[in-house]
Amino acid sequence: MDMHERVNTALKQAMKDKAADRLTTLRLINAAIKDQEIALRGADGNGQIGDAEILAILGKMTKQRKESARAYEEGGRLDLAERELSEIEVIEEFLPRQMDDDEVDAAIDRVISDTGASSIRDMGKIMGELKGKYTGQMDFGAVGPKVKEKLC
Repeated sequence: MDMHERVNTALKQAMKDKAADRLTTLRLINAAIKDQEIALRGADGNGQIGDAEILAILGKMTKQRKESARAYEEGGRLDLAERELSEIEVIEEFLPRQMDDDEVDAAIDRVISDTGASSIRDMGKIMGELKGKYTGQMDFGAVGPKVKEKLC
């Protein structure tokens, strides 16, 4: 079952279960996927997106909600922060398991050796390979500095 089907199945189940908060989050996920499909429809006429694109959308949604939750906590709006965190839990159900630091370091080392990268000029190639293989499994904002450190 592909990601889009998994989201739709979960959406239908949430409707049956009358889980309002979960249903709202799943509808947001579905809307983000449809927005991306519409954007692609104009570009190449196909309008279909794969699991990698959906994982990228879900990763972006998670990151946005973490930032919002942090801002709400700083502003003293714990009720809104809690809602953002509950949305993150629903979104993360569809994301693969996050790699720990040791696994991330091993993946970086493996890609560097596979590509034969030797300088900072190869950083784009390495990041592209990592995003292709590990989308949704690692935080690329934290991976960039690690790659840079290993190449310098």
